[in-house]
Amino acid sequence: MPSLSKLSTYDPESGDLNVVIETPQGSRNKYDYDEEVRLFCLHHVLPRGATFPFDFGFVPSTQGDDGDPLDVLVLMDQPAFTGCLVHARLIGVIEAEQTEAGKTLRNDRLLAVAAASQTHSHIDSVEQLPGELLDEIEHFFVSYNAMRDRRFKPIGRKGADRAAALIQEGMRRLLEGQQPEPKPKKKKGKKGKKK
Repeated sequence: MPSLSKLSTYDPESGDLNVVIETPQGSRNKYDYDEEVRLFCLHHVLPRGATFPFDFGFVPSTQGDDGDPLDVLVLMDQPAFTGCLVHARLIGVIEAEQTEAGKTLRNDRLLAVAAASQTHSHIDSVEQLPGELLDEIEHFFVSYNAMRDRRFKPIGRKGADRAAALIQEGMRRLLEGQQPEPKPKKKKGKKGKKK
């Protein structure tokens, strides 16, 4: 079976974004896809009262600054399940910096709506979400990372165009990382002139 992280970024028929769900909405268990064994593994358990606000997963065939596929939060009518492939449309991104052990990287959170969603079918842009909901999502990621001894700092909210550009960057970054390193060229020595 091929690795889920190597699936196509977009569904070839519909053009929707492919998202692999790792952690369903309402879960205290945080699951991660393990590329090596090609299974979902329990990564850690959140404290009582802390649960994921929406389904959380990754965009296949992309790579973020942290070396992992790009993260995405998917709004759906009901929670999906770990390993579910969801077709979604991008509505925006919460841009953020994450600091751990003195090292700061970009770790944006893409926002999408499941293509099959009825409850959220009218939402095409992050601007259509209530500001309080975005505040709560940001607060969740700030708190979640603080529990893991990391600092998550939201630095902006952008629309679908910026989110799509980040996906293109993530696809490019993955491809560049897969390119074989060029072999060093042999230096040609100077030939001595005959006298």
